[in-house]
Amino acid sequence: MSILAGIETWAIDVIDKLGYIGVGGLVALETIIPPIPSEVILPLAGFQVAAGRFSFPLVVGIATIGSLIGALVLYGMGFWFGPERLRRFVARTGKYVLVSVDDLDNVQAKFDRYGAAAVLGGRVVPGVRSLISLPAGLVRMPLGRFVLYTAIGSAAWNGLLVGLGWALRDQWKKVSNYASFYDYLVLGAIGGGVIWFIWSRVNKRRTNRIITHETALTGDEGQV
Repeated sequence: MSILAGIETWAIDVIDKLGYIGVGGLVALETIIPPIPSEVILPLAGFQVAAGRFSFPLVVGIATIGSLIGALVLYGMGFWFGPERLRRFVARTGKYVLVSVDDLDNVQAKFDRYGAAAVLGGRVVPGVRSLISLPAGLVRMPLGRFVLYTAIGSAAWNGLLVGLGWALRDQWKKVSNYASFYDYLVLGAIGGGVIWFIWSRVNKRRTNRIITHETALTGDEGQV
C-alpha cells in the first residue's frame, strides 16, 4: 500500500469514528501537512451528508474552522520564526511533509506580487493553499484581515468539495480526479500567465531599444 493510500484509509477511519470532530481535525492537519489530501476528506464528508449523517452547513463550517486553525499555526510560524529561521526549519524538516525551500520561495513570490489577495485566492490554488499563510505571518499581515480572507477562501474550497461529494454520493472518490484536473488547469493558467508576463516584458524592452535606436539615428541625421 502506498503512503497516500494509507493516509486515505486512515482519514476514512477517523471520519467514520469521530464524525464532525474528525473532519475538522483532519482539515486542520491538511492545512499544515500538505500530503493529507482535502480531496479525500471533504468529498467523504459530502457523502456522509448525502447519507443523512452530516449537515451540509455544519460540516462546511467545521471544515472551515479546521482550515483556519491550521492556517493560524502556519501564520504564527512565519510571524515568530522570521525569514532565515523559517528557511532553515523548512530545509531541515520539510522533506518529511514533502515541502521544500523552493516551495516556500514560490509562495513568497506570489505573496510579494499579489499581497493580501494571495491569501484569499491562494486557498483554492494547488501547492499554495497550505503554505500561503507563512509569508502572511512573515510580513505580519493584520490578523483580522488574514482571518477574514482565509475563512472566505477556505469556505469556498471546502463547500465545493463537500458539495461534489454530496452530489456524487457513493462515487465520492471521483472528486479527487476532478480536483486533480482542476489543479492542472490552475497550474497551467499560472504558467501561461508567467510566460505571458515574461514575453510582454521582453517585447516591451525590445520595442524600447528599437525606438531609442531610431531616435538616435534621427538625431544623427538631423545634425548632418
